[in-house]
Amino acid sequence: MISFADPALATDNVFVASITDLVNEVYAAAEQGLWSGETDRTNAAAVAALIAAGELVVAREDGEIVGAARVQRLPTGEGEVGMLVAHPKRRGAGIGRELLAYAEGWARTRGLTTMQLELLVPRTWTHPVKDFLRGWYTRAGYQVVRVTDLTEDYPELHPRLATPCDFLIFNKAL
Repeated sequence: MISFADPALATDNVFVASITDLVNEVYAAAEQGLWSGETDRTNAAAVAALIAAGELVVAREDGEIVGAARVQRLPTGEGEVGMLVAHPKRRGAGIGRELLAYAEGWARTRGLTTMQLELLVPRTWTHPVKDFLRGWYTRAGYQVVRVTDLTEDYPELHPRLATPCDFLIFNKAL
């Protein structure tokens, strides 16, 4: 079952921590080698803010959280899905595909015609998770529409990179 998290859950410390821990666990493997030192993808305050804003989608099976994603409308009019994660023990079960489809359906019901997502990839070597994700997004109908440097969109993160990276912006026509 996939649904938006009830904004009231933003004050539920256990729920917020479970989402925060899941995202950070998945991103630790997915971005290994990209960052200097230990770099969490998110923190409890940021997750609580997403929940309160009504932007966090959660996938559950038998009451257990098995995936999550941020879904929002960008100021430029596109839908965006980001921070998409599936529980490591449930990889390959279609959770990511279902979260992506849910996000796209959400965008369509709001009359949005384009869905966007972002992917950070090392420039001088192949990261197996990033390589997999690039292929997965492409097979799902997403195309790279812009390749940029992280400093353009997230200047505060650039100094924390351990390796040169490209920041890929993907779009899909809905």
